[in-house]
Formats: sequence, structure tokens, C-alpha cells
Amino acid sequence: MKPLFGKVALVTGASRGIGKGIALSLGEAGAKVYITGRTVEEGKSASCLSGTIHQTVEEVIKLGGECVAIQCDHSIDSEVEAAFNRINAENKRLNILVNNVWGGYEHYTDGTEFWHEKGFWTVPISRWDAMFQSGVRANYISSVLAVPLLMQQDDSLIITLSFFVAQRNDKGVAYGTAKAASDHMVACMAEELREHNIAAVSLYPGLVRTESVMKAAKHLDLSNSESPQFIGRAVVALASDTDIMKKSGRVLVAAKLAQEYGFTDINGEQPRPLTAQDV
Repeated sequence: MKPLFGKVALVTGASRGIGKGIALSLGEAGAKVYITGRTVEEGKSASCLSGTIHQTVEEVIKLGGECVAIQCDHSIDSEVEAAFNRINAENKRLNILVNNVWGGYEHYTDGTEFWHEKGFWTVPISRWDAMFQSGVRANYISSVLAVPLLMQQDDSLIITLSFFVAQRNDKGVAYGTAKAASDHMVACMAEELREHNIAAVSLYPGLVRTESVMKAAKHLDLSNSESPQFIGRAVVALASDTDIMKKSGRVLVAAKLAQEYGFTDINGEQPRPLTAQDV
């Protein structure tokens, strides 16, 4: 039997990239996967990258999984509430929430000068606002709405995607502060959720071969990179762990989890775990 058969999961921001990879892995593991995203028509994304929520659904189904797409802008509370209302109406519960949605990257691949500014005082204020509004706050709102559903059964889990820049002081004030806020938010959530047997963790990927990364592949060393599904396999491993509460409140690294749980990337390789000094 598939390890997550009968489980209900939500992955936010799954039109492409890491979110899509997580949805694929969860579906392959037997979970009923709900995904959210803004892009429903190819070529219409704010980031100018390929991928839609409907394409993600099709790929999950090809792997033998079940997937439901909900168009949702996580900066609009009413749309987020509607998404959770639908999950509640159709399932009366939720087992796994993956907070993947994040703002601030909208101009990363459209030719706009991005992250080459010399000093935080030259960075557009809109980038700070996007990372907190469509990142930290969006993950908080999803978690708030998810908890009543997660309480309906034991061993529920909230996973929030974060990154090593939370532990650095030289990767941009807005970026570093937002990721550090996410990690601390998860730790505080874990403290309050412990009595309800709901785990909350931060999950760090390495260098992931997302659509945006592959557009710049010729400038990057991808020898230790990870597929988006590799992060998904980390999510599956965590969601299958009957002792997951022992990890609640912690920052976890996907490649270290691969060594612990014994899974590999889709090419059979096991990427080397990165540290904050590597990024």
C-alpha cells in the first residue's frame, strides 16, 4: 500500500517549481492532493515562467495520484478562506499542509535588474512587502485556517518551506529577515500545537532545478542540485514518520532527511546536504 494512502494534503503555490514537485511526490505516495496557485493559463504567470495548476494536476494523475486544483491568490484572504472551505466540505479534515507559496520573485526571470542593488536602501520597498505579504503572512494565514482541520486526526503536519538565508546576514535584508521570520514563526507554532499532536517544521531545500534555475543553468554548477520531486520525497518521508512530533519546531534540511530516511532523488542520486556557509 502507498504510504500516504487515505491522507489529505494541501500544497500552496504548486503551479511549478518546488510546490509542483511536492505535489507530484505526495500524489505518487497515495495522498489526495489539493494544490493552489494563481496561474491557470500557460504564459500568464507573473514570473513569466511555464506551468499552471492544471498542468500539475495532469502530471500527478499520470503518476497514478489524485489531485485537485484551486485557483487562489494567497494575498487575498477571501480566496484562501474559500480554498479551505472547499477542502473542509469535501473531506472534513486535512492531514498535511505544505506552505510553499512565496512572494518577491515576480521579476526574477523577466530581464529586470534583480538583487544586484548595492545596499538595502536602494531595494524597492515592494520587495519587502511582497515577501512578507505573500510569503510570511500568507503562510501564517494558511496555517491558521488549516489547524481546525488538522485537529480532526492524530499525527498531522505543517511543513513550511524556508532557506539557509535565514541564518545569514549577507543575502539581502528583506530576504534574510523574511526567511528568519518564517523559521521563528514555525517554532512558535510548534510550541502551541504540541498539545494537539500537530507537528510544525521548517524545510530547507538545496539548489533545486526549478524552471527559473534552469533558465540560468549555463551560469550554475548543478552537479549537486536537486529535482523538485526530491523535496517532495522529503515531505513524504516526514508525513510517513510516526514519530514526527520529535522533529516539531526544528529546521530540517531535505538532503539530510534523505540520509536519515534512506530515499534518493529521482535519478537515484543522493545530493550532499548544504549548510548556511554554502549558499
